[in-house]
Amino acid sequence: MITFKDVSKTYPDGTTAIQSINLEVQAGELLTLIGPSGCGKTTTMKIINRLIEPSEGTILIQNKDIRDYNIHELRWNIGYVLQEIALFPHMTIEENISIVPEMKRWKKKELSKRIDELMLMVGLEPEKHRKRKPSELSGGQQQRVGVLRALAADPDIILMDEPFSALDPISREQLQKDIISLHKEIKKTIVFVTHDIDEAMAMGDRVCLMQDGEIVQLDKPQELILNPANSFVEDFIGGRKSVWQTAVDVMIDQTQQNLFTTKEFADGVVPSKDTYAIKNSDHTFAFGVHNGDKVEMPVLEHNQTLREVMGTFEKVDYPLLPVVQHGKMIGTLSYKDMVLHLKKQIKTDNGVVRT
Repeated sequence: MITFKDVSKTYPDGTTAIQSINLEVQAGELLTLIGPSGCGKTTTMKIINRLIEPSEGTILIQNKDIRDYNIHELRWNIGYVLQEIALFPHMTIEENISIVPEMKRWKKKELSKRIDELMLMVGLEPEKHRKRKPSELSGGQQQRVGVLRALAADPDIILMDEPFSALDPISREQLQKDIISLHKEIKKTIVFVTHDIDEAMAMGDRVCLMQDGEIVQLDKPQELILNPANSFVEDFIGGRKSVWQTAVDVMIDQTQQNLFTTKEFADGVVPSKDTYAIKNSDHTFAFGVHNGDKVEMPVLEHNQTLREVMGTFEKVDYPLLPVVQHGKMIGTLSYKDMVLHLKKQIKTDNGVVRT
């Protein structure tokens, strides 16, 4: 989708922002760029829509050099969300969202429908908010409108430049969840710059960690944490390993206690209280039992991270879930197992608790 080939940027004063960047942003992925201040992450992003011109190298979008695009058409097809939000204060919400579609001469009826769809997508009631001015909205609501403005003309690519850093923690966390959910639904290619490592890990399909204008490691969040390329990556990530360990890492020795066969269930061997997993004769998962009743249960893969596992547990009321490897049952994992595991990871250093 977006390809960097030996891209460098050196300013007239001799400052090199990025050097020899080779990067492939895959279609439909959310790639987060992270690194210390001055590492080149924002420069890398701004080169995509030619807000910054590279000194050397080539950037391709859908195998076409970005210099071969009309610059206005290029930017119309790339949504851009800023940290400062930058809504026009004298315009209503619908007018702010309409800017690029109107430049592209969308029909009014089509545009009005699009505005309603987008606002509903992020929980803003169109009837209530369309005619309001930005000053009448909260910071989180304004940033949602900023995201909608970037999406309005249905671009293939969205660039997000530290869009949540000015928000309070609660608004920021909610918007992170909104963007993750939105990304799954609309499947746009998103390049997301952030200085927050937890945000980068939570949101990115892959994470690109940069240092001194170069890519140090480009990987899935789990791999970045569990298999850091060098000491810089390890130090930058910090003590986050526990929540990225896998389901099988956390399973305790007694995991088979909550696992029975379909024959044992038919013979009445399974206790009538508590929660259990039932497997078929070929060791595939059959169904769950909760307080004596057969129930459907989500199945955990052995290599799912603890963070992902926690997300699954939050959606159900069962204290344990089955774990499979290559389609075969290997045991169960309980919420209690995870709590005990995390407690073991906690270390106290001069009164500071770290996990």
